[in-house]
Amino acid sequence: MEKTLCTMKEIIDHADKNYGEQTAFRYKDGKEIKEKSYQDLKNDSQAFSRILEKYDMLGKHVAVIGPTTYEWILSYFGTVNSGGVIVPLDALLPAGEVCELLNRADVSVFVYDELRKDVAGLVKEKCPNVKYMISMQKEESNGESLSLSQLLSENQGDFSCELDPDKMCAILFTSGTTGKSKGVMLSHRNLTENAVCLDMKIPRGTVSMTVLPIHHAYCFTMDILKAIYIGIIICINDSVMHVSKNFKLFKPEIVLFVPMIIESVYAKLKAATGVLPKKMVAKSAFGGNLKTIVSGGAYLPPELVGHFKEYGITILQGYGMTECSPVISTNLEWESKEGSVGKLMPNCEAKVVENEIWVRGSSVMLGYYKMPEETKETLTDGWLRTGDLGYVDEDGFVFLTGRKKNLIILKNGENVSPEELENQLYQNPLIKEIIVREKDNIIEAEIFPDLEYAGKKHIKDVEGKLQSILDDFNKDMPAYKRIHGLKIRDTEFEKTPSKKIKRY
Repeated sequence: MEKTLCTMKEIIDHADKNYGEQTAFRYKDGKEIKEKSYQDLKNDSQAFSRILEKYDMLGKHVAVIGPTTYEWILSYFGTVNSGGVIVPLDALLPAGEVCELLNRADVSVFVYDELRKDVAGLVKEKCPNVKYMISMQKEESNGESLSLSQLLSENQGDFSCELDPDKMCAILFTSGTTGKSKGVMLSHRNLTENAVCLDMKIPRGTVSMTVLPIHHAYCFTMDILKAIYIGIIICINDSVMHVSKNFKLFKPEIVLFVPMIIESVYAKLKAATGVLPKKMVAKSAFGGNLKTIVSGGAYLPPELVGHFKEYGITILQGYGMTECSPVISTNLEWESKEGSVGKLMPNCEAKVVENEIWVRGSSVMLGYYKMPEETKETLTDGWLRTGDLGYVDEDGFVFLTGRKKNLIILKNGENVSPEELENQLYQNPLIKEIIVREKDNIIEAEIFPDLEYAGKKHIKDVEGKLQSILDDFNKDMPAYKRIHGLKIRDTEFEKTPSKKIKRY
Protein backbone atom coordinates (compact mmCIF):
# COMPACT_ATOMS: atom_id res chain seq x y z
CA MET A 1 0.00 0.00 0.00
CA GLU A 2 1.25 3.48 -0.92
CA LYS A 3 2.39 5.59 2.01
CA THR A 4 0.32 8.66 2.84
CA LEU A 5 1.56 11.64 0.87
CA CYS A 6 2.27 14.75 2.92
CA THR A 7 4.07 17.15 0.56
CA MET A 8 3.21 18.54 -2.86
CA LYS A 9 6.57 17.29 -4.14
CA GLU A 10 5.38 13.75 -3.34
CA ILE A 11 2.20 14.42 -5.36
CA ILE A 12 4.28 15.58 -8.37
CA ASP A 13 6.58 12.53 -8.04
CA HIS A 14 3.57 10.20 -7.69
CA ALA A 15 1.99 11.67 -10.85
CA ASP A 16 5.24 11.48 -12.83
CA LYS A 17 5.77 7.86 -11.80
CA ASN A 18 2.17 6.73 -12.44
CA TYR A 19 1.07 8.90 -15.39
CA GLY A 20 4.40 10.05 -16.92
CA GLU A 21 3.74 10.69 -20.63
CA GLN A 22 -0.03 11.14 -20.20
CA THR A 23 -1.38 14.64 -20.88
CA ALA A 24 -1.59 16.69 -17.69
CA PHE A 25 -2.53 20.06 -19.21
CA ARG A 26 -4.24 21.11 -22.42
CA TYR A 27 -4.49 24.80 -23.29
CA LYS A 28 -4.77 27.29 -26.13
CA ASP A 29 -1.74 29.18 -27.38
CA GLY A 30 -3.11 31.54 -29.99
CA LYS A 31 -4.97 29.27 -32.41
CA GLU A 32 -2.94 26.21 -31.45
CA ILE A 33 -3.82 23.71 -28.70
CA LYS A 34 -0.76 22.75 -26.65
CA GLU A 35 -0.29 19.82 -24.28
CA LYS A 36 2.07 19.20 -21.38
CA SER A 37 2.60 15.79 -19.83
CA TYR A 38 3.00 14.89 -16.15
CA GLN A 39 6.69 14.38 -16.90
CA ASP A 40 6.90 17.92 -18.35
CA LEU A 41 5.30 19.30 -15.20
CA LYS A 42 7.91 17.62 -12.99
CA ASN A 43 10.80 18.71 -15.21
CA ASP A 44 9.62 22.31 -15.61
CA SER A 45 8.80 22.80 -11.93
CA GLN A 46 12.26 21.41 -11.05
CA ALA A 47 13.79 23.87 -13.52
CA PHE A 48 11.98 26.68 -11.68
CA SER A 49 13.47 25.43 -8.39
CA ARG A 50 16.89 25.56 -10.06
CA ILE A 51 16.22 29.16 -11.17
CA LEU A 52 15.57 30.12 -7.53
CA GLU A 53 18.77 28.30 -6.53
CA LYS A 54 20.76 30.11 -9.21
CA TYR A 55 19.64 33.51 -7.92
CA ASP A 56 20.13 32.50 -4.27
CA MET A 57 16.38 32.74 -3.63
CA LEU A 58 15.74 29.24 -2.18
CA GLY A 59 13.41 29.39 0.83
CA LYS A 60 12.28 32.94 -0.02
CA HIS A 61 8.73 34.23 -0.56
CA VAL A 62 7.68 34.17 -4.22
CA ALA A 63 4.50 35.92 -5.41
CA VAL A 64 2.69 34.88 -8.58
CA ILE A 65 -0.05 36.85 -10.34
CA GLY A 66 -2.07 36.22 -13.48
CA PRO A 67 -4.90 34.10 -14.88
CA THR A 68 -4.60 30.29 -14.89
CA THR A 69 -1.69 29.24 -17.11
CA TYR A 70 0.79 26.37 -17.24
CA GLU A 71 3.53 28.89 -16.35
CA TRP A 72 1.62 29.99 -13.22
CA ILE A 73 1.31 26.36 -12.10
CA LEU A 74 4.96 25.38 -12.63
CA SER A 75 6.07 28.55 -10.76
CA TYR A 76 3.89 27.52 -7.82
CA PHE A 77 5.28 23.98 -7.63
CA GLY A 78 8.85 25.10 -8.33
CA THR A 79 8.64 27.42 -5.33
CA VAL A 80 6.99 25.17 -2.73
CA ASN A 81 8.94 22.05 -3.74
CA SER A 82 12.24 23.82 -3.13
CA GLY A 83 11.34 24.95 0.38
CA GLY A 84 10.03 28.40 -0.58
CA VAL A 85 6.75 30.12 0.27
CA ILE A 86 4.32 30.86 -2.56
CA VAL A 87 2.06 33.93 -2.41
CA PRO A 88 -0.69 33.60 -5.07
CA LEU A 89 -2.32 36.98 -5.74
CA ASP A 90 -5.67 37.92 -7.22
CA ALA A 91 -5.09 38.83 -10.88
CA LEU A 92 -7.78 41.53 -10.72
CA LEU A 93 -6.46 43.55 -7.77
CA PRO A 94 -5.49 47.21 -8.38
CA ALA A 95 -1.71 47.65 -8.76
CA GLY A 96 -1.35 49.65 -5.53
CA GLU A 97 -3.06 46.90 -3.55
CA VAL A 98 -0.84 44.23 -5.09
CA CYS A 99 2.24 46.20 -3.99
CA GLU A 100 0.83 46.48 -0.46
CA LEU A 101 0.37 42.68 -0.30
CA LEU A 102 3.87 42.06 -1.71
CA ASN A 103 5.26 44.13 1.17
CA ARG A 104 3.00 42.55 3.79
CA ALA A 105 4.02 39.05 2.67
CA ASP A 106 7.79 39.83 2.55
CA VAL A 107 8.04 38.83 -1.11
CA SER A 108 11.53 38.63 -2.73
CA VAL A 109 10.60 37.28 -6.20
CA PHE A 110 7.62 38.47 -8.25
CA VAL A 111 6.41 36.26 -11.12
CA TYR A 112 3.85 38.03 -13.28
CA ASP A 113 1.73 37.60 -16.37
CA GLU A 114 2.25 40.37 -18.92
CA LEU A 115 -1.44 41.24 -18.43
CA ARG A 116 -0.24 42.74 -15.12
CA LYS A 117 2.87 44.55 -16.30
CA ASP A 118 1.33 47.67 -14.70
CA VAL A 119 2.24 46.12 -11.32
CA ALA A 120 5.78 45.30 -12.45
CA GLY A 121 6.21 49.00 -13.24
CA LEU A 122 5.19 50.00 -9.69
CA VAL A 123 7.13 47.31 -7.84
CA LYS A 124 10.51 49.01 -8.38
CA GLU A 125 9.45 52.12 -6.46
CA LYS A 126 7.05 50.61 -3.92
CA CYS A 127 8.50 47.20 -3.03
CA PRO A 128 12.17 47.48 -2.01
CA ASN A 129 12.29 43.84 -0.84
CA VAL A 130 11.50 42.44 -4.30
CA LYS A 131 14.89 41.46 -5.73
CA TYR A 132 13.80 39.79 -9.00
CA MET A 133 10.85 40.09 -11.35
CA ILE A 134 10.09 37.26 -13.78
CA SER A 135 7.76 37.72 -16.75
CA MET A 136 5.79 34.66 -17.85
CA GLN A 137 5.63 35.76 -21.51
CA LYS A 138 8.77 37.81 -22.20
CA GLU A 139 11.05 35.99 -24.65
CA GLU A 140 14.31 37.45 -23.40
CA SER A 141 15.54 38.77 -20.07
CA ASN A 142 16.50 42.44 -19.80
CA GLY A 143 17.36 44.96 -17.08
CA GLU A 144 13.69 45.33 -16.09
CA SER A 145 12.74 41.67 -15.67
CA LEU A 146 13.79 38.11 -16.39
CA SER A 147 12.20 35.88 -19.04
CA LEU A 148 10.64 32.71 -17.59
CA SER A 149 10.87 30.73 -20.85
CA GLN A 150 14.56 31.64 -21.28
CA LEU A 151 15.34 30.72 -17.66
CA LEU A 152 13.47 27.41 -17.91
CA SER A 153 15.41 26.32 -20.99
CA GLU A 154 18.72 27.30 -19.34
CA ASN A 155 18.00 25.54 -16.02
CA GLN A 156 16.67 22.08 -16.92
CA GLY A 157 17.83 19.25 -14.64
CA ASP A 158 17.06 17.46 -11.40
CA PHE A 159 16.41 19.27 -8.17
CA SER A 160 15.85 17.81 -4.73
CA CYS A 161 15.80 19.01 -1.14
CA GLU A 162 14.39 17.99 2.23
CA LEU A 163 10.93 19.44 2.90
CA ASP A 164 9.26 19.85 6.29
CA PRO A 165 5.57 19.03 5.65
CA ASP A 166 4.47 21.12 8.64
CA LYS A 167 6.29 24.35 7.79
CA MET A 168 4.54 27.23 6.05
CA CYS A 169 4.74 26.93 2.25
CA ALA A 170 1.93 29.26 1.15
CA ILE A 171 0.37 32.58 2.15
CA LEU A 172 -3.14 32.99 0.71
CA PHE A 173 -4.83 36.32 1.16
CA THR A 174 -8.52 35.95 1.92
CA SER A 175 -10.99 38.21 0.19
CA GLY A 176 -13.21 38.60 3.23
CA THR A 177 -16.69 40.10 2.87
CA THR A 178 -15.70 42.49 5.68
CA GLY A 179 -12.44 44.00 6.94
CA LYS A 180 -8.79 43.79 5.88
CA SER A 181 -7.62 40.71 3.98
CA LYS A 182 -5.66 38.24 6.10
CA GLY A 183 -2.72 36.12 4.94
CA VAL A 184 -3.63 32.50 5.64
CA MET A 185 -0.49 30.42 6.31
CA LEU A 186 -0.72 26.88 4.94
CA SER A 187 1.75 24.00 5.03
CA HIS A 188 2.48 21.18 2.58
CA ARG A 189 0.54 18.79 4.83
CA ASN A 190 -2.45 21.15 5.00
CA LEU A 191 -2.84 21.29 1.23
CA THR A 192 -1.66 17.78 0.34
CA GLU A 193 -3.92 15.91 2.76
CA ASN A 194 -6.90 18.04 1.71
CA ALA A 195 -6.26 16.96 -1.88
CA VAL A 196 -5.61 13.24 -1.29
CA CYS A 197 -7.61 12.15 1.77
CA LEU A 198 -10.97 11.55 0.01
CA ASP A 199 -11.44 9.10 -2.85
CA MET A 200 -14.12 10.68 -5.08
CA LYS A 201 -13.84 7.70 -7.49
CA ILE A 202 -12.96 9.97 -10.43
CA PRO A 203 -11.24 7.78 -13.06
CA ARG A 204 -7.72 8.55 -14.31
CA GLY A 205 -7.85 10.38 -17.67
CA THR A 206 -11.12 12.18 -16.86
CA VAL A 207 -11.19 15.57 -18.63
CA SER A 208 -11.73 18.67 -16.49
CA MET A 209 -11.71 22.39 -17.27
CA THR A 210 -10.55 25.07 -14.86
CA VAL A 211 -12.88 28.08 -14.79
CA LEU A 212 -12.38 29.64 -11.34
CA PRO A 213 -9.50 32.00 -10.43
CA ILE A 214 -6.44 29.90 -9.60
CA HIS A 215 -5.28 32.02 -6.65
CA HIS A 216 -8.25 30.67 -4.67
CA ALA A 217 -7.53 27.70 -2.43
CA TYR A 218 -10.67 25.97 -3.77
CA CYS A 219 -9.53 26.13 -7.40
CA PHE A 220 -5.90 25.27 -6.68
CA THR A 221 -6.53 22.35 -4.29
CA MET A 222 -9.36 20.72 -6.26
CA ASP A 223 -8.80 21.75 -9.89
CA ILE A 224 -5.01 21.39 -9.83
CA LEU A 225 -3.58 19.48 -6.85
CA LYS A 226 -6.26 16.78 -6.54
CA ALA A 227 -6.48 16.48 -10.34
CA ILE A 228 -2.71 15.90 -10.61
CA TYR A 229 -2.89 13.26 -7.87
CA ILE A 230 -5.55 11.25 -9.71
CA GLY A 231 -4.23 11.75 -13.25
CA ILE A 232 -6.88 14.05 -14.71
CA ILE A 233 -6.42 15.87 -18.05
CA ILE A 234 -6.72 19.50 -16.96
CA CYS A 235 -7.93 21.87 -19.69
CA ILE A 236 -7.21 25.53 -18.98
CA ASN A 237 -9.95 28.02 -19.76
CA ASP A 238 -8.11 31.10 -21.03
CA SER A 239 -10.77 33.73 -20.31
CA VAL A 240 -14.15 34.23 -18.64
CA MET A 241 -15.32 35.55 -22.01
CA HIS A 242 -14.53 32.21 -23.71
CA VAL A 243 -16.09 29.75 -21.24
CA SER A 244 -18.89 28.52 -23.50
CA LYS A 245 -16.57 28.36 -26.54
CA ASN A 246 -14.03 26.37 -24.50
CA PHE A 247 -16.68 23.94 -23.26
CA LYS A 248 -17.27 23.00 -26.90
CA LEU A 249 -13.53 22.88 -27.61
CA PHE A 250 -12.33 20.84 -24.60
CA LYS A 251 -15.53 18.85 -23.86
CA PRO A 252 -14.89 18.46 -20.11
CA GLU A 253 -16.57 15.76 -18.04
CA ILE A 254 -16.22 17.60 -14.71
CA VAL A 255 -15.94 21.28 -13.66
CA LEU A 256 -15.73 23.31 -10.46
CA PHE A 257 -18.15 26.22 -10.18
CA VAL A 258 -19.29 28.70 -7.55
CA PRO A 259 -23.08 29.09 -7.00
CA MET A 260 -23.20 32.42 -8.83
CA ILE A 261 -21.95 30.74 -12.03
CA ILE A 262 -24.34 27.81 -11.52
CA GLU A 263 -27.29 30.20 -11.21
CA SER A 264 -26.38 32.14 -14.35
CA VAL A 265 -25.76 28.89 -16.30
CA TYR A 266 -29.16 27.60 -15.18
CA ALA A 267 -30.86 30.79 -16.36
CA LYS A 268 -29.29 30.28 -19.81
CA LEU A 269 -30.27 26.58 -19.93
CA LYS A 270 -33.84 27.49 -19.01
CA ALA A 271 -33.98 30.19 -21.67
CA ALA A 272 -32.74 27.69 -24.30
CA THR A 273 -35.13 24.93 -23.25
CA GLY A 274 -38.17 24.72 -25.47
CA VAL A 275 -38.50 22.34 -28.37
CA LEU A 276 -35.36 20.32 -27.58
CA PRO A 277 -35.24 17.84 -24.66
CA LYS A 278 -33.35 19.16 -21.62
CA LYS A 279 -30.46 16.70 -21.91
CA MET A 280 -29.84 17.78 -25.51
CA VAL A 281 -29.82 21.45 -24.45
CA ALA A 282 -27.16 20.65 -21.81
CA LYS A 283 -25.07 18.63 -24.29
CA SER A 284 -25.07 21.51 -26.72
CA ALA A 285 -24.16 24.05 -24.01
CA PHE A 286 -21.38 22.05 -22.35
CA GLY A 287 -19.69 20.28 -25.26
CA GLY A 288 -21.52 16.98 -24.87
CA ASN A 289 -19.61 15.22 -22.07
CA LEU A 290 -20.29 17.15 -18.84
CA LYS A 291 -21.55 14.84 -16.09
CA THR A 292 -20.51 16.53 -12.83
CA ILE A 293 -20.36 20.03 -11.41
CA VAL A 294 -18.64 20.45 -8.03
CA SER A 295 -20.01 23.50 -6.21
CA GLY A 296 -18.34 25.43 -3.39
CA GLY A 297 -17.40 28.90 -2.23
CA ALA A 298 -20.90 30.00 -1.14
CA TYR A 299 -24.42 28.77 -0.44
CA LEU A 300 -26.14 26.92 -3.28
CA PRO A 301 -29.97 26.81 -3.21
CA PRO A 302 -30.71 23.05 -2.87
CA GLU A 303 -33.41 23.08 -5.57
CA LEU A 304 -30.72 23.80 -8.20
CA VAL A 305 -29.31 20.30 -7.60
CA GLY A 306 -32.69 18.87 -8.69
CA HIS A 307 -32.98 21.26 -11.65
CA PHE A 308 -29.58 20.19 -13.05
CA LYS A 309 -30.47 16.52 -12.58
CA GLU A 310 -33.22 17.08 -15.19
CA TYR A 311 -30.47 18.17 -17.60
CA GLY A 312 -28.47 15.01 -16.86
CA ILE A 313 -25.85 16.75 -14.69
CA THR A 314 -24.98 15.92 -11.08
CA ILE A 315 -24.10 18.79 -8.74
CA LEU A 316 -21.94 17.88 -5.74
CA GLN A 317 -22.25 20.61 -3.12
CA GLY A 318 -19.29 21.11 -0.80
CA TYR A 319 -18.17 23.50 1.91
CA GLY A 320 -14.84 24.94 2.95
CA MET A 321 -12.75 27.99 3.71
CA THR A 322 -9.22 29.07 2.86
CA GLU A 323 -8.28 28.51 6.53
CA CYS A 324 -8.95 24.78 6.02
CA SER A 325 -7.01 24.39 2.73
CA PRO A 326 -10.04 24.67 1.88
CA VAL A 327 -12.44 21.66 1.82
CA ILE A 328 -14.25 20.82 5.09
CA SER A 329 -17.08 18.66 3.73
CA THR A 330 -18.53 17.49 0.43
CA ASN A 331 -21.43 15.50 -0.95
CA LEU A 332 -20.58 12.55 -3.18
CA GLU A 333 -22.73 10.93 -5.83
CA TRP A 334 -23.23 7.83 -3.68
CA GLU A 335 -23.23 9.59 -0.31
CA SER A 336 -25.19 12.83 -0.02
CA LYS A 337 -28.03 14.49 1.88
CA GLU A 338 -30.37 17.09 0.48
CA GLY A 339 -29.85 20.54 1.98
CA SER A 340 -26.45 19.61 3.47
CA VAL A 341 -23.07 20.88 2.33
CA GLY A 342 -21.74 17.35 2.51
CA LYS A 343 -20.05 14.89 4.82
CA LEU A 344 -16.94 15.89 6.77
CA MET A 345 -13.66 15.07 5.02
CA PRO A 346 -11.87 11.99 6.41
CA ASN A 347 -9.10 14.21 7.86
CA CYS A 348 -11.53 16.58 9.59
CA GLU A 349 -13.65 16.47 12.75
CA ALA A 350 -16.18 19.05 13.92
CA LYS A 351 -18.03 20.22 16.99
CA VAL A 352 -20.67 22.88 17.51
CA VAL A 353 -20.03 25.59 20.12
CA GLU A 354 -22.95 27.99 20.71
CA ASN A 355 -24.33 27.13 17.24
CA GLU A 356 -20.95 27.85 15.57
CA ILE A 357 -19.17 25.06 13.71
CA TRP A 358 -15.58 24.44 14.87
CA VAL A 359 -13.33 22.07 12.91
CA ARG A 360 -10.03 20.36 13.60
CA GLY A 361 -7.72 18.26 11.44
CA SER A 362 -4.60 18.12 9.28
CA SER A 363 -5.87 20.78 6.84
CA VAL A 364 -6.42 23.53 9.44
CA MET A 365 -4.11 26.51 8.80
CA LEU A 366 -1.04 27.44 10.84
CA GLY A 367 -2.49 30.92 11.47
CA TYR A 368 -2.58 34.36 9.85
CA TYR A 369 0.76 35.80 8.68
CA LYS A 370 2.01 38.43 11.15
CA MET A 371 -1.48 38.75 12.71
CA PRO A 372 -1.21 37.07 16.14
CA GLU A 373 -4.39 38.64 17.55
CA GLU A 374 -6.56 37.56 14.62
CA THR A 375 -4.97 34.09 14.80
CA LYS A 376 -5.84 33.81 18.47
CA GLU A 377 -9.45 34.80 17.77
CA THR A 378 -9.80 32.14 15.07
CA LEU A 379 -7.78 29.18 16.44
CA THR A 380 -8.58 27.74 19.88
CA ASP A 381 -6.57 24.68 21.02
CA GLY A 382 -6.20 23.52 17.43
CA TRP A 383 -9.88 24.11 16.62
CA LEU A 384 -10.71 26.45 13.74
CA ARG A 385 -13.72 28.61 14.55
CA THR A 386 -15.38 28.81 11.15
CA GLY A 387 -17.74 31.70 11.91
CA ASP A 388 -20.48 29.61 10.27
CA LEU A 389 -23.64 28.72 12.15
CA GLY A 390 -25.13 25.29 11.71
CA TYR A 391 -24.96 21.70 12.90
CA VAL A 392 -23.44 18.31 12.08
CA ASP A 393 -25.80 15.34 12.08
CA GLU A 394 -25.08 11.85 13.44
CA ASP A 395 -23.75 10.72 10.03
CA GLY A 396 -21.20 13.55 9.83
CA PHE A 397 -23.15 15.68 7.34
CA VAL A 398 -22.83 19.45 7.77
CA PHE A 399 -25.83 21.80 7.57
CA LEU A 400 -25.30 25.58 7.53
CA THR A 401 -27.76 28.19 8.77
CA GLY A 402 -25.78 31.44 8.50
CA ARG A 403 -22.66 33.45 9.38
CA LYS A 404 -21.99 34.31 13.02
CA LYS A 405 -20.73 37.81 12.28
CA ASN A 406 -23.78 38.58 10.13
CA LEU A 407 -26.18 37.50 12.86
CA ILE A 408 -28.87 40.08 13.64
CA ILE A 409 -29.42 40.39 17.38
CA LEU A 410 -32.71 42.19 18.02
CA LYS A 411 -33.52 44.29 21.06
CA ASN A 412 -35.84 41.56 22.37
CA GLY A 413 -32.83 39.18 22.43
CA GLU A 414 -33.97 37.15 19.42
CA ASN A 415 -31.24 36.09 16.95
CA VAL A 416 -31.96 36.15 13.22
CA SER A 417 -29.70 34.71 10.53
CA PRO A 418 -29.94 37.02 7.48
CA GLU A 419 -28.81 34.20 5.17
CA GLU A 420 -31.79 32.07 6.19
CA LEU A 421 -34.18 34.81 5.03
CA GLU A 422 -32.09 35.67 1.93
CA ASN A 423 -31.94 32.06 0.77
CA GLN A 424 -35.72 31.74 0.94
CA LEU A 425 -36.32 35.02 -0.89
CA TYR A 426 -33.71 34.19 -3.56
CA GLN A 427 -36.14 31.61 -4.87
CA ASN A 428 -38.25 34.39 -6.36
CA PRO A 429 -36.99 35.07 -9.92
CA LEU A 430 -37.59 38.84 -9.60
CA ILE A 431 -34.90 39.00 -6.88
CA LYS A 432 -31.44 38.93 -8.50
CA GLU A 433 -29.40 39.92 -5.40
CA ILE A 434 -30.42 40.59 -1.83
CA ILE A 435 -28.96 41.54 1.54
CA VAL A 436 -31.01 41.35 4.74
CA ARG A 437 -29.79 43.41 7.71
CA GLU A 438 -30.88 45.38 10.73
CA LYS A 439 -31.55 49.10 10.32
CA ASP A 440 -33.03 51.34 13.02
CA ASN A 441 -34.16 48.29 15.03
CA ILE A 442 -36.10 46.72 12.16
CA ILE A 443 -35.09 44.09 9.60
CA GLU A 444 -34.57 45.59 6.15
CA ALA A 445 -34.05 43.93 2.75
CA GLU A 446 -31.95 45.67 0.11
CA ILE A 447 -32.74 44.16 -3.28
CA PHE A 448 -31.25 44.41 -6.76
CA PRO A 449 -34.16 43.25 -8.95
CA ASP A 450 -33.87 41.21 -12.14
CA LEU A 451 -35.11 43.84 -14.59
CA GLU A 452 -34.78 41.48 -17.56
CA TYR A 453 -37.22 39.10 -15.87
CA ALA A 454 -39.52 42.02 -14.97
CA GLY A 455 -39.56 43.06 -18.64
CA LYS A 456 -40.36 39.53 -19.83
CA LYS A 457 -43.23 39.27 -17.34
CA HIS A 458 -44.46 42.82 -18.05
CA ILE A 459 -44.02 43.90 -14.42
CA LYS A 460 -44.31 47.71 -14.53
CA ASP A 461 -44.28 48.50 -10.78
CA VAL A 462 -41.17 46.58 -9.67
CA GLU A 463 -41.10 48.15 -6.19
CA GLY A 464 -44.78 47.35 -5.59
CA LYS A 465 -44.26 43.75 -6.75
CA LEU A 466 -41.23 43.32 -4.46
CA GLN A 467 -43.21 44.73 -1.54
CA SER A 468 -46.00 42.21 -2.16
CA ILE A 469 -43.37 39.39 -2.29
CA LEU A 470 -42.13 40.53 1.14
CA ASP A 471 -45.70 40.78 2.48
CA ASP A 472 -46.41 37.18 1.40
CA PHE A 473 -43.09 36.04 2.89
CA ASN A 474 -43.85 37.75 6.22
CA LYS A 475 -47.18 35.91 6.60
CA ASP A 476 -45.34 32.61 7.19
CA MET A 477 -42.67 34.09 9.46
CA PRO A 478 -42.64 34.49 13.24
CA ALA A 479 -43.02 38.19 14.14
CA TYR A 480 -39.33 38.69 14.98
CA LYS A 481 -38.19 37.39 11.56
CA ARG A 482 -40.43 39.66 9.50
CA ILE A 483 -38.89 42.12 7.06
CA HIS A 484 -40.30 45.61 7.56
CA GLY A 485 -37.99 47.72 5.38
CA LEU A 486 -37.34 47.59 1.63
CA LYS A 487 -34.60 49.36 -0.30
CA ILE A 488 -34.28 48.96 -4.07
CA ARG A 489 -30.88 49.13 -5.77
CA ASP A 490 -30.29 50.09 -9.39
CA THR A 491 -26.80 48.50 -9.55
CA GLU A 492 -25.36 45.16 -8.47
CA PHE A 493 -23.79 44.86 -5.02
CA GLU A 494 -20.02 45.12 -4.77
CA LYS A 495 -18.46 41.64 -4.68
CA THR A 496 -15.34 40.00 -3.33
CA PRO A 497 -13.09 38.28 -5.91
CA SER A 498 -14.82 34.99 -5.03
CA LYS A 499 -18.14 36.60 -6.05
CA LYS A 500 -19.64 36.91 -2.58
CA ILE A 501 -21.53 40.11 -1.87
CA LYS A 502 -19.62 42.51 0.38
CA ARG A 503 -21.99 43.00 3.27
CA TYR A 504 -20.65 46.20 4.75
